[in-house]
Amino acid sequence: MNMTMQINRKNSRQRGFTLVELLLVLVILALIGGLVLPGLIGKAEGAKIRAASSQIDRISMAVESFYLDTGGTPTSLDQLVDEPGDADGWNGPYIKRSTLKDPWGREYSYRYPGEHGDFDILSLGADGQPGGEGNNADITSWE
Repeated sequence: MNMTMQINRKNSRQRGFTLVELLLVLVILALIGGLVLPGLIGKAEGAKIRAASSQIDRISMAVESFYLDTGGTPTSLDQLVDEPGDADGWNGPYIKRSTLKDPWGREYSYRYPGEHGDFDILSLGADGQPGGEGNNADITSWE
């Protein structure tokens, strides 16, 4: 019977991880996360900025296609998706409705006539406020 108790004690010690081992693994994971996550988050914001710039280019081309078909510039971006009643020659939709929102889920600002060209298209960037720097900078059709 003494031999059975020794085997049971030996097995019970070898069955799981100790608290120190678990804490060590958690510390290592936290260190890796602290080094990797900031880089990934920065890349995600950079991708959103590039996507917004690309979408603005796409919307600009759609506005120009609208102009070529109808002889006039749309007064709102909705006219690129839904046919306006007074646009002879409309051959749309020129763009998907989902493209009219920037990567942060806000509608693009559209001005016709524009201050910087025939029309202006603008996203306010990550912060949703005019101006800003870095990820918060405005993304425009004129720069």
